[in-house]
Amino acid sequence: MKTSRVLITDEAVKVVEKLKAENGDLMFHQSGGCCDGSQPMCFPKGEFRTSGSDVLLGEIAGCEFYMSRDQFEYWQHTQLTIDVTPGRGSSFSLEIPMGIRFITKSRLYSPEEAINLVDVDL
Repeated sequence: MKTSRVLITDEAVKVVEKLKAENGDLMFHQSGGCCDGSQPMCFPKGEFRTSGSDVLLGEIAGCEFYMSRDQFEYWQHTQLTIDVTPGRGSSFSLEIPMGIRFITKSRLYSPEEAINLVDVDL
């Protein structure tokens, strides 16, 4: 079985499901550090325009998860887990009015996981 590059906690899935009910299909993009630091941002699907400079890492809660290619160079050796935390970020992400924000937690892959990673198009 391939090792996922991005996961999501049960609590974050609940938030995604609520946002889907209000906004339809969604997508995520790991921001590159502007404004509110580096954080996962949630948008209605297609509202954030991806390009050849973005990498599709996988899918969480039925939503595509992208990261800029430059940022992927730094994060490629870590598994990301998307969670939520109380607090209001200063981004345009859909969860902000709820008084919470998505956060990224990361850990290094084990050697066994690293040789079985889900492929990405670079």
